[in-house]
Amino acid sequence: MKPIPLRTQLRLVAAGYAVVLAIAALLVYQRHLLYLNHPEDVAAAGGMYAAGDWMLEIFIACMLLVPTFVLVLVIRKSENLYTAYSKILLGLSLTAPISLGLLSIPAVGQGTMLLGWICMDRLLCSPVVIVGLVVSRLLARFDRAKRLTLYAVLIEVLTLALTAALFLFAATTHRG
Repeated sequence: MKPIPLRTQLRLVAAGYAVVLAIAALLVYQRHLLYLNHPEDVAAAGGMYAAGDWMLEIFIACMLLVPTFVLVLVIRKSENLYTAYSKILLGLSLTAPISLGLLSIPAVGQGTMLLGWICMDRLLCSPVVIVGLVVSRLLARFDRAKRLTLYAVLIEVLTLALTAALFLFAATTHRG
């Protein structure tokens, strides 16, 4: 059987990302319509709706892991492609400490700006990102790619630990 060319495989992965993003857009739009059509319910059970929003966010992040896993399997034999992918992962992991730093600014963390919501969502998806980074690290075959993905995992895990520590510190100092 003739193997599928790399270019075709990459196009199929891109199509997978497009499908996931289209489904995600549809789900977010349906959630938006729910808020518009039932504002009384949203006001009465705001916490439940917030939990539903968070679950939708986690679901979309997990859906994005599927084409990412296929991408890793496709590019795993190419050192140049996997190293470039690892650099992108390192850049992605750097958004976590940046988000934490921005949230520590009162105008961003306590305000209603879009930037605050984006930073909070980025930190809330950190466990899903860690799963993707660990799988990428385990499947890496080349030394430079292994090192870059390890750095990305460490940055993400340390940022998550610092976030949890700051949350616990704030909870204990505001208790009484």
